[in-house]
Amino acid sequence: MSEKDHLDAQATPGNSCWSPILNFPTFMGCKLARDFLAQEVDVVVTGVPFDLTTTGRPGARFGPAKIRQASKHLAWEIYRWPWNFNVFDVLGVVDCGDLCFEPTKRDSMVSQLRQHAAQTLAADKIMLTLGGDHFITFPLLRVHAKKHGSVALIHFDAHTDTEREQDKYHHGTIFFHAANEGLLVPERSVQIGVRTEYIQSDHGFAVLDADWITDHSANDVLNKIKRMVGNHPAYVTFDIDCLDPAFAPGTGTPVVGGLSTDLALKIIRGLVGFNLIGMDLVEVSPPFDHGEITALAAATLALEFLYVLAANRKKN
Repeated sequence: MSEKDHLDAQATPGNSCWSPILNFPTFMGCKLARDFLAQEVDVVVTGVPFDLTTTGRPGARFGPAKIRQASKHLAWEIYRWPWNFNVFDVLGVVDCGDLCFEPTKRDSMVSQLRQHAAQTLAADKIMLTLGGDHFITFPLLRVHAKKHGSVALIHFDAHTDTEREQDKYHHGTIFFHAANEGLLVPERSVQIGVRTEYIQSDHGFAVLDADWITDHSANDVLNKIKRMVGNHPAYVTFDIDCLDPAFAPGTGTPVVGGLSTDLALKIIRGLVGFNLIGMDLVEVSPPFDHGEITALAAATLALEFLYVLAANRKKN
């Protein structure tokens, strides 16, 4: 198919992705679909503009819109390096827009996100969710665990987010509570890029700290992840502060000494073959970004996850 024919096909109504010449209100210019449940699509992109539980700099509520905007820099590639196919030839992907909830009501967000996720998973769609602060992962895990049973967690972050807080509405406590509720299988879960105090060292998760990771290759990291996760249903959560602030300054709680974008992308690409059931990407705070580099990193990581899903489908 020629490049012109490919672009014409993308512009055809009903196709999972629009032509790059159109406007970009959606991730990668994908079709905007509020009524996606009955459609034959594989992945649903959802924005959750919520940052009421952050403890650092606010602004993650603007993350979904900025990630979508940055994705326009990626949409012109018909075949994305290093992949040898177009993800949208393999997967049907739609963007259903942002979750609607009362802006100052945490309970409203939790209720609406759980309902939305439950309907999406019941229709056998995979969710790619754009935050928002990291608290959004908690209601998402509840719904994914309800469908798949206790899940393995592949968690990229500068922090373990396992503080023993009484208040569940806190982005630093989510995995303490998720483990206590039985949503996770700690011995199958791994935290990648941590470089702050190991809060609650008995949480049971394997921690691959940033110093160890940056001293080793992506293959070394992936070998450890594979040994721990195995073929268990795995949920990926990527806090953008896993990256060093040199690569992702636009976040609420930046910590120096993190991963490079290159290393993080190699690890994400290496998840081909894993039993992946969903992903969220959180904590992008555009007011503190420079030159869109944080949003672009987030959009690229999210797109690579789609390619991993597509590669898994091509293998099966």
